[in-house]
Amino acid sequence: MRGQHPEGVATRGTTGINRLRRSDRWTVHEPVATRVLTQTSSPLAVDLGYGAMPVTTLEWAARLRTVRPDLRVVGLEIDPGRVVPGRDRVEFARGGFELAGLRPTLIRAFNVLRQYPEEAVAPAWERLRSGLAPGGLIIDGTCDELGRRCAWVLLDEHGPRTLTLAWSPFHADRPSDLAERLPKALIHHNVPGEPIHELLTAADRAWATSAPHSTFGPRLRWRATLDLLRGQGFEVQGQRRRMRDCILTVPWSTVAPRRGSTVAPR
Repeated sequence: MRGQHPEGVATRGTTGINRLRRSDRWTVHEPVATRVLTQTSSPLAVDLGYGAMPVTTLEWAARLRTVRPDLRVVGLEIDPGRVVPGRDRVEFARGGFELAGLRPTLIRAFNVLRQYPEEAVAPAWERLRSGLAPGGLIIDGTCDELGRRCAWVLLDEHGPRTLTLAWSPFHADRPSDLAERLPKALIHHNVPGEPIHELLTAADRAWATSAPHSTFGPRLRWRATLDLLRGQGFEVQGQRRRMRDCILTVPWSTVAPRRGSTVAPR
């Protein structure tokens, strides 16, 4: 890793065991992500801003290696006091948006941009995209302290591709409960007239309409909710396996801000 001055500011450092499990589970079953991991000759995954403890990086490495056993994983932190010795075939180093000179196949940046102003999102995304290996992907996400409510944007070298919302079916009353955990690019646009507000409002209505299915559990109720959203014209990504979480994935164009944003629709 070439020595470069780390770009960015240190996060609060809060983390916890299994906090990012929902994103991890999605990643190892998402065809776009698994394809880039399996079809790259020497893939590298970088966990940017892992926090005060490296536990989520180690968990991520273990889960990703069920897809690609020889995957190289590096955790990066701006705060030199958080850089720990490597273990379990995971390396740790000091670095920020410049990625310590690495060219990763997959970047994860969870709860990193949350502390930045919205106008910093587009430059940060551009900086990370410029450091990707050809065909690489970025997961920029946010979650609550226990990882029960999560949201993330999947990006490639050209820009944002999709938005995914994921939450425990037993710890949310309605889809819009995730509004406070939207990624920084969207959180200030959850207002009437904006696409993300329209999506969450429609999801709440469909969830309420699907209430009779709650007799069979929240997961079946959520499947009925997704069917209703598709019937209303929302391009909801299908789930290729039984999911323990409530998952809603839509193209970025479905939620891209209409006004007052520096993040362009794709």
